[in-house]
Amino acid sequence: MTEKKSQELETEEVLVRAKGFWEKNSKNILIASSAIILLVGGYLAYKYFFQLPAETKAQEAIFLAEENFRKDSLSLALNGNASTPGFLKIIQKHGGTKTANIAHLYAGECYLHLGEFDNAIKHLKDFNAHGARQVEAKKEGLLGDACSELKKNDEAISHYRKAGTLFPDDQAISSEYLFRAAMLLEMGGKNKEAIELYQQVKEKYPRTEKGFLVDKYLARLGSVK
Repeated sequence: MTEKKSQELETEEVLVRAKGFWEKNSKNILIASSAIILLVGGYLAYKYFFQLPAETKAQEAIFLAEENFRKDSLSLALNGNASTPGFLKIIQKHGGTKTANIAHLYAGECYLHLGEFDNAIKHLKDFNAHGARQVEAKKEGLLGDACSELKKNDEAISHYRKAGTLFPDDQAISSEYLFRAAMLLEMGGKNKEAIELYQQVKEKYPRTEKGFLVDKYLARLGSVK
């Protein structure tokens, strides 16, 4: 048998096997393919006919609330009025959108500045930074502030430590929150841990505001290197 004839027979055998496989499994293959098409089609329909329009409406709704937030009209930004929705209304009406998620962060900060610390913690914990480490650091810092105001110092220290290490490239945020954690540790009599954090601020962020101040705190604890 020549090599060419052998290849022709092998090709024919493959085709026969493929045909047999299709005849046995065509129904299942069609069902599976239809399911995939429906899933993809359903996702695209949801994205373009429901999700994107919902996101657009939510973004339009949050614009004035953000303006009020920037003007320090925090109660108005949070609660809105008859003509302007606040962050709470946006969360309620546009739940599931990225904009509603961001509204949780805004609401948490509004509540913090308005002195409603439990509500601040609730909304800050509901916010998801989705891997944006700088924003996550901001969230953790705000949680630290709220816990500190409630005298939950151990929780505050934990949040401040996390805020101070999540995004080292932002030296101002990192040094600020490590410094706050160190101060709470010092207030709690945990001087060794406080010195370690003050020292981190001094060594890693010497040109920041807290970096310039930290020697005074280290000297107070008898540890200036």
